[in-house]
Amino acid sequence: MPEKTIRVLVVDDSATVRQTLKEVLESDPGITVIATAADPFLAVERMSREIPDVITLDVEMPRMDGLTFLAKIMKQHPIPVVMCSSLTGTGSESALMALERGAVDIIEKPRVGTKQFLEESRVRICDVVKSAARARLLRGRGTKLDAAAFGPMTCNVPCPKLSADVMLPKPESHAMIETTEKIVAIGASTGGTEALREFLEALPEDAPGIIIVQHMPEKFTACFAQRLDGLCRVTVKEAANNDSVLRGQALIAPGNKHMLLKRSGSRYFVEIKEGPLVSRHRPSVDVLFRSVARYAGRNAVGVIMTGMGDDGAKGMQEMKQAGAYNLAQDEASCVVFGMPQEAIRAGGVDRIMPLNQMAAEVVRLCR
Repeated sequence: MPEKTIRVLVVDDSATVRQTLKEVLESDPGITVIATAADPFLAVERMSREIPDVITLDVEMPRMDGLTFLAKIMKQHPIPVVMCSSLTGTGSESALMALERGAVDIIEKPRVGTKQFLEESRVRICDVVKSAARARLLRGRGTKLDAAAFGPMTCNVPCPKLSADVMLPKPESHAMIETTEKIVAIGASTGGTEALREFLEALPEDAPGIIIVQHMPEKFTACFAQRLDGLCRVTVKEAANNDSVLRGQALIAPGNKHMLLKRSGSRYFVEIKEGPLVSRHRPSVDVLFRSVARYAGRNAVGVIMTGMGDDGAKGMQEMKQAGAYNLAQDEASCVVFGMPQEAIRAGGVDRIMPLNQMAAEVVRLCR
């Protein structure tokens, strides 16, 4: 049977953005833009004739803003919504508020750039929309969608799927200087912003040092870290090059940069690097997990959370081979079970568990 085509409604007050998003999305044969609308009122009129599988929604619009329209969608007819935002501080803040209120993910508004930039933007936008189509709207955000109905999905975009080898070669051995300091490495994607909030809020202020890759566009990670820092007992910040990994602190990889763990003696620190997309992402969970396998080994606990695709599966397998203990979020508490499922299939997971139990288990493992 042929794959079901994902039907998308694009809502944006800019005619240029509407046309560009339509062209980007329809470059993938698995996606069809059924309509575009300049504002929520026109969108509702179009939805009265056909309900889309996914809506891409502008954050800032004149007649009704995106947050207000999102609230109406979630209350009246829950549909997976992807927020389309600029890189401005106001846009980033509103987009993150939208995630808290039920949006599935964020994409950056298309803009002019190099050929490589445009190809990478296509990968991100198409992958996010496909993730949204498979998402389960959890915790009161609507009914559960049947992910299986969409079957396996791939994005036919001219961008090679690279492994972590392009950023960090596999080590020939796992020999390293002895240290007893435990660290926690986490990877997440679609649905991960809320999963990370729940996880980090449950940690004590003396929790082990944490390093996180959350698939998110450039600029949004700093705003995301600031919001979490105001909610959690641990300190949360966007990672900068050479930041130490410390107890009571969580470092989030900056959008559009890879983050690697390094070690000098008993001190762990992070390296922030440019580089190509790895496993279709930058930052990549595979890159982080491979570096953790190399420099922390059995002193690490790995956590793979909700998200589509297989980023992190190979890296988590390498972590386990190096002696780390790894957890995967269970299907029932995931918005998209893809990343945990692929890590489980690869044999890198020691235990599968609900999101609401993970923080306590991580603390126990790191004692």
